[in-house]
Amino acid sequence: MTEQIRNPELDQLVRELNRRTPAPEAAERTPFVPAAGAAAPRSALPEAFEPLDKPAQARVEEGGALDRFLLEMIRQGASDLLLIAGLAPAFRVDGRLTRPDLPPLDGDDLAGLFRSHLGARARRDLDERGSADLSLRMAPGREIDQGGGSYRFRVNLHRQQGQLAASIRSLPQEIPSLAGLNLPPVLAELIRPSRGLLLLCGPTGSGKTTTLAALVDEINRTRTSHVITIEDPVEYEHRSNKSVIEHVEIGRDARSFPEALRASLRQDPDVILVGEMRDLETVATALTAAETGHLVLSTLHTNDAAQAVHRIVDVFPPAQQAQIRHQLALALNAIVVQQLVPRVDGRGRLPAVEVLHASYPVRHHIRSDHLQKLYNELTLGKRLGMIAMEDSLAQLVRDGKIDLEEAKVRASHPDELAALLRRP
Repeated sequence: MTEQIRNPELDQLVRELNRRTPAPEAAERTPFVPAAGAAAPRSALPEAFEPLDKPAQARVEEGGALDRFLLEMIRQGASDLLLIAGLAPAFRVDGRLTRPDLPPLDGDDLAGLFRSHLGARARRDLDERGSADLSLRMAPGREIDQGGGSYRFRVNLHRQQGQLAASIRSLPQEIPSLAGLNLPPVLAELIRPSRGLLLLCGPTGSGKTTTLAALVDEINRTRTSHVITIEDPVEYEHRSNKSVIEHVEIGRDARSFPEALRASLRQDPDVILVGEMRDLETVATALTAAETGHLVLSTLHTNDAAQAVHRIVDVFPPAQQAQIRHQLALALNAIVVQQLVPRVDGRGRLPAVEVLHASYPVRHHIRSDHLQKLYNELTLGKRLGMIAMEDSLAQLVRDGKIDLEEAKVRASHPDELAALLRRP
């Protein structure tokens, strides 16, 4: 259920957009075609060295309709903005969706917002797959309530009911620290090994990418390493400090995750961040990298450690799964699962975190496919720094930071949560 709010400025913006609706004959034109005569600027690099996909315009025009929507996102502190033809814009603030009392967006005007920002790859993806990802940047030096700087956004364009829709995610300007995210200190210990696989898991919108950025920042501040991040798109831009950091963006610097990951192994990395392991080839290459002396960080959309192991193993054909379980058991350092829970005072959300170290019993259970026993290891492994989700939720409730009912909803084992809260 969404909350409706009044916003006169947005109301005026949507009405202005709708007044510019094209005539019926114009609406039949193929969308997303660049203006006639527009030529991409020539690069000083030879053609073979130019980016694979150069968007026509990554920076948002100041004062334009899209710019005004993004400004409103920043003012509201919204993490996401949904623009859907036939519906009013919707903003997600602290995990809750709010819908201003506005007229619906017109489909043609919505398409026009993004026409100049679509490069060749994005147009092809939209035509062939019905979905495309791109990055946007607002000009630096803007006087915005939350401060100046260059604001960045991740955009997913997709089709629904034959029309365009957009989901826009705001990317924070500052790279947060682990402490600033209220994450347990044990997470800093997970990146001390020089090799192995660290998986960060959780549902969509649980802050996995932000936590990964904080982990890379911790490496960057504390040790000399060569770090390569592989993302689609790059979400946090790290400036090299003690470490040397390279950012590889799919579509601009490499054609795919497997291609970029294979190439990175020939580039003398110490740490490799893979935005998401989505396919067999990426998973296989990441496991090999972790086994051969690299620290590999990646994410999975799963709700607990057992699901994460299942997700990796199930990517492979049945004949290979026993070998993959053995390989994963050797390569794994830890699995972290997190979710964001609304604060009881209404001021944002806090992470509840589960940490499973790859202890000897955990490796044994993975090899033998006894994943139902992993939760027991979580509850028994506190001296090793392990944290069960129920322990994390119970502590937040005891500290008066989250509501008990919210904790019950988030717990995988509510009976264990209740037992923890009964203890003095």
